[in-house]
Amino acid sequence: MALKAENLNVGDTYSEKLVEDLKRTQIVMYAGASGDYNPVHTDEVFTKDVAGYPSVFAHGMLTMGMTGKMLTNYVGDGRLTEFGVRFTSQVWPGDSLESTATVTAVADGIVDLDVSTTNQNGVVVAAGSAKARVD
Repeated sequence: MALKAENLNVGDTYSEKLVEDLKRTQIVMYAGASGDYNPVHTDEVFTKDVAGYPSVFAHGMLTMGMTGKMLTNYVGDGRLTEFGVRFTSQVWPGDSLESTATVTAVADGIVDLDVSTTNQNGVVVAAGSAKARVD
């Protein structure tokens, strides 16, 4: 069922669990799908010994993709007209992510949304905005 402008109010929220206990396998699978084989995402030894991080970490675009799925689950497929985020913290293997979209405006068949994705500790890992067509 399509989202209706008449049913939306500024301040309305929609939240969704994106992943519970992100696995290294999921990160490596994303590397293969995206073609981004940067070793900080796939090579534990390099990431610790050369890059100085405690572990490999997820691609920002993996987090953005999961966040985008939450948005399309909310507004419907083919309705997003804009979507962008800033990556504010790394996502590590074992993290659980939840994302929330908050309505900031509804006018002329477009809903404006603030978007925030947080880890299990409440740390924001991606924040941004989106716009979508609504009936």
